[in-house]
Amino acid sequence: MAQSKSSFPPDLSKLSRGEWLMQLRDIGNNKGFSEPLGKHHAGIFVEDGDTLLVSFESMAGIEALSPTRTPIGFDMVRSHGWSSLSVLSHGDTWFRDARVFGFFDQLLDDGFFDEFENVIFYGAGPCGYAAAAYSVAAPGARVLMLQPQATLDPRVTEWDDRFPEQRRRDFTSRYGFAPDMIDAAHHAHVLYDPHERMDAMHSALFERRNVSRHRMPYMGTALQSELIAMDLLPSLLAAVAEDRLDTASFAQMLRARRNHPPYLRRLLARLDAEERPELARILCQNVVARMHAPRFRRRLAALEAEDDQVSQ
Repeated sequence: MAQSKSSFPPDLSKLSRGEWLMQLRDIGNNKGFSEPLGKHHAGIFVEDGDTLLVSFESMAGIEALSPTRTPIGFDMVRSHGWSSLSVLSHGDTWFRDARVFGFFDQLLDDGFFDEFENVIFYGAGPCGYAAAAYSVAAPGARVLMLQPQATLDPRVTEWDDRFPEQRRRDFTSRYGFAPDMIDAAHHAHVLYDPHERMDAMHSALFERRNVSRHRMPYMGTALQSELIAMDLLPSLLAAVAEDRLDTASFAQMLRARRNHPPYLRRLLARLDAEERPELARILCQNVVARMHAPRFRRRLAALEAEDDQVSQ
C-alpha cells in the first residue's frame, strides 16, 4: 500500500545497516528509482513535484543528523512537495568515482533534469564539493553549498592539510574543479564561517559572477548540523529555489542563532580569548535576560565581581 504524504518519510531509525539500505532501495523503486553506483555510492529518486532537490549526503551523516534516518530530500518531499534525488556515499569520497560520473552523464543524456521546473543541488563539506561539481549536468540549476571544498588537488590547495589521505584522489579529470562547474548555474550560494580559515579560503575560490558568499561567523565547522538544529535548512532551501536568498534575507534567517546555545558559547569564548570583558558582560546580560543559561549567569557573576574589585 502506498504511503500517504503525512507518513513520509518513514522512520528507519531502528533498522540494521543492511535493512536500512534495503528499505531505502525499496522506497526508490516504489516511488521513482534506485540505482547502485559501485561499492561506495547509490542514487535514490523519489518523484513528486516539479522542483527537484539533488542532495549529496554520506550515510554516516544521515544516521547522525536525521531522526528518521532518511535523506534531507525526503523531508522536502513531505514539507514542500518536491521531488528528491539523494546521491549517497559510504564515507567521505567527494563522489570522485567513475560510476557517479556515468550516472550524471546518463541523467543529462536522458533529459532527466529538463522534466523539472526548478533544480537545486545541495551538499555540505565534501558533499558541498559534489553539489557544485555535478551541477554542471543541469544548466540553470540553483546550488546551495555549506563550507564546500573547491578541490583537493595539492597543486591548487596545498595549504589545506586536513585531508592528507585524499591527496591521491583524482580531482583533475571530469567534474573536477568545483568552482568551474558552477559557471552554468542560475545562481550558487556558499555558506561559511570566516573564522574557520580553511573553509574561508576554499569559499574564496568560488567567487564568481553568479555566486553569493554568505558569512556565518562563530558557527564553526559543522554548519549543516547547526542549521538543522536551528530548523533553518528547509527555509534556506526554499529561499534558494525561489530566488529569495540574498544578504538581507540570509541575515534575517540567521537571527535564529541568538537563541542557539552553541553559537552563544563560541561567541563568549571568542570575547574572553580577545580579553574584551565589557562586550562579554553585555552578551551575558542579554542571554541571561532571555534564556535559562547557567554558564552565562556564572560568567556574568564573575565579570561583575572583577568589576567590583577594580572599582574598590
